[in-house]
Amino acid sequence: MASDLIYVDDDGVLNLTVSTSDAGTALDHDLVLEGREALRAVTRGKLDAGAVLLRGAGKNFCAGGNVAAFAAADDRGDYLRGLADDLHSTIEFLYESELPVVAAVKGWAAGAGMSLVLHADIAIGGTATKLRPAYPGIGLSPDGGMSWLLPRAVGAARARHIIMTDQILAADRALELGILSELVDDDAVEQAAHATAVKLASGPRGSYTAIRRLLHRSATSTLADQLTAEAASISALSTTPEGVEGVDAFLAKRAPDYRGVR
Repeated sequence: MASDLIYVDDDGVLNLTVSTSDAGTALDHDLVLEGREALRAVTRGKLDAGAVLLRGAGKNFCAGGNVAAFAAADDRGDYLRGLADDLHSTIEFLYESELPVVAAVKGWAAGAGMSLVLHADIAIGGTATKLRPAYPGIGLSPDGGMSWLLPRAVGAARARHIIMTDQILAADRALELGILSELVDDDAVEQAAHATAVKLASGPRGSYTAIRRLLHRSATSTLADQLTAEAASISALSTTPEGVEGVDAFLAKRAPDYRGVR
């Protein structure tokens, strides 16, 4: 792993940088691949992390794909298919890792950058943050799961409107729509997002994994099936070390020590 861009810090947060100042903070393909390997290592038990932080190393979270590289490709269709497949396999490992995901959404999140924001459980932006689908502007269609996630976040009709008219969503509008979870000062986005990721990494990992599973399953489950899944999940967690510690700490009126029982 590139230790300064893709790494697990001392707080147990897997930092995944998706763009740098190179190429106008476009999505960095090499970092996508490095991130995939890090997430694969988590899923294989070879790398320990408690949360993921998606971030950009430049002035923006991610300004979308590298359009200049698209144009320079000998076979644009084959090139873009390869980029999309690599991004999508990285996203699949993001879900397979079952780690809570936080995004530090500073500046622009456009195209694939906006798609990545939608995969975050908690997306923290600044007052100047802006999101834009960007695909119609270059005659293309979404990738990175935008066409699946945005309708689930804002409704199908609104998603069609946002993508097809290539709307620029200001920070307050994105917060209202539920795409962003919280707004802070622009110069505090990274710090606030990392602090949230640290809190999640030090919390009850089994609980967070179960919460994410239940929420993801709910979109395609009946109420009866969901109630059954909830009952099984809460019962199973109650006998785990974290579940026992959480209940005991509550009764003792002290803060739970989840790290101490892992």
